[in-house]
Amino acid sequence: MAFFNKIGIQNIVIYLLVINLVSFFAMWLDKQKAKKGEWRTPEATLMSLVVLGGGIGGIAGMYMFRHKTKKPKFFIGFPAILIAEIVTVVYILIKG
Repeated sequence: MAFFNKIGIQNIVIYLLVINLVSFFAMWLDKQKAKKGEWRTPEATLMSLVVLGGGIGGIAGMYMFRHKTKKPKFFIGFPAILIAEIVTVVYILIKG
């Protein structure tokens, strides 16, 4: 818990809210661009947002906008990354 106290729980919560909103918006924006045949957001960018903590927003955007739902990289990758991050946080909390 000392690790999280140094950063500040409030700062962590704010960061997670922002990164998840950004991930959600990125999925929406990429879907809109796909519909119009415009330049797309690179898959690596979408994946990076999830790795940076935006898993919930990325998954929500993927299913709400029906975007990237047939690509295993996303429908398996996003939840796998989210689960790995949750397990890591729980481990840090337990080990203190």
